[in-house]
Amino acid sequence: MTSPSYALVLDLAGKRVVVVGGGPVAARRATSLVTSDAQVEIVAPWLCEELASLVADRRVVWHARDYRIGDVDGAWLVHTATGDRATDDAVASAAESARIWCVRADDATVSAAWTPAVARGADGVLVAVSGGGDPRRSRAIRDAVAAALDTGELPVRATRSRVRSGPGTVHLVGGGPGDVGLLTVRGRRLLAHTDVVVVDRLAPRGVLEQLSSDVEVIDCGKTPGHHQLTQDQINEVIVERALRGLDVVRLKGGDPFVLGRGGEEALACHAAGVPVEVVPGVTSAVSVPAAAGIPVTHRGVASSFALVSAHDGVDPIAHAAREHAPTTTLVLLMGVRLLRDSAAALVASGRRPETPVAIIERGWTPGQRTTVGTLADIADLADGRGVESPAVVVVGDVVALRERLGAFSPEVR
Repeated sequence: MTSPSYALVLDLAGKRVVVVGGGPVAARRATSLVTSDAQVEIVAPWLCEELASLVADRRVVWHARDYRIGDVDGAWLVHTATGDRATDDAVASAAESARIWCVRADDATVSAAWTPAVARGADGVLVAVSGGGDPRRSRAIRDAVAAALDTGELPVRATRSRVRSGPGTVHLVGGGPGDVGLLTVRGRRLLAHTDVVVVDRLAPRGVLEQLSSDVEVIDCGKTPGHHQLTQDQINEVIVERALRGLDVVRLKGGDPFVLGRGGEEALACHAAGVPVEVVPGVTSAVSVPAAAGIPVTHRGVASSFALVSAHDGVDPIAHAAREHAPTTTLVLLMGVRLLRDSAAALVASGRRPETPVAIIERGWTPGQRTTVGTLADIADLADGRGVESPAVVVVGDVVALRERLGAFSPEVR
């Protein structure tokens, strides 16, 4: 045979496995076997550093000598990797006579068994790849599968019912500013495994199309003037599902701890004894201005920026203007509704009427649009263009850099 004809996954926990050879190849095989909780015995007159370390840690047993007839007797599996053809032949022949599967490292074409390239994912997912006798092809395919497992691109969610002795975990996942590609690898991986997704209006909703059909999706999408779920109701939902033993992803726009009420949800989970994890996201406060070609800091222009929520009125905005130097960039979230009042408050607090202002709507989405003006005229410009939320407002001289940098995400006019 020149390639495997039957694939099989073995449970070697507690079972005796013999590895003949003391070099790096034998070390790789032995390390993998130890990870599988096999009882590994090494037969070799000398050991490489990696195998010597396993012996020192008492993770394998070492017979410090050459191979002898009878060494494989009683083993469940044998690996031979001595580099000496005659010895490997003898080991393979003895294993064959004893009806023990033997993996040869020297010549796959005469081996009775093969070790595939293995990719391991979360929750016990294991993918074994055979390249038809081509180890490099096996490794290349394995690496591609491993990358897809790591990023959550494969449908690896468990479909059999799981018995839990306690609650599931709530994962507070920051989805970034809108583009699915800006969701973190950790966030995608959790979405691939979760049982429930509780999603915001501003979260990257494109990822929902990739979920398994039996994942429960709860839309708590808050819109201006209309709240489908109150924050207390959201807290109750994520806690209730977790207490039922389900894993929950609370998918938010931006970062869960930047004006995202992630702290409130984490406290609710702690109070109920529910495990909680926070997965940071790319905050729109910085990334959305960047999409429009506006860095919130720039050498010689602004060395700091202040983030302010306009949700609670203009007083926090006026306070920020008074507390920070005129060169500090102000970034306003949820600032469209009170834009006119905010601009007036900033001028009254000492900012120049000609201070540049930019409003970036729907950053990092196909509908991105930027309106540029000054504190004196931005409200009129916004009214004339019909500017709407979601949008980020940037106040400061860094806005002028947009003319030289241009937008980094396609914009509509």
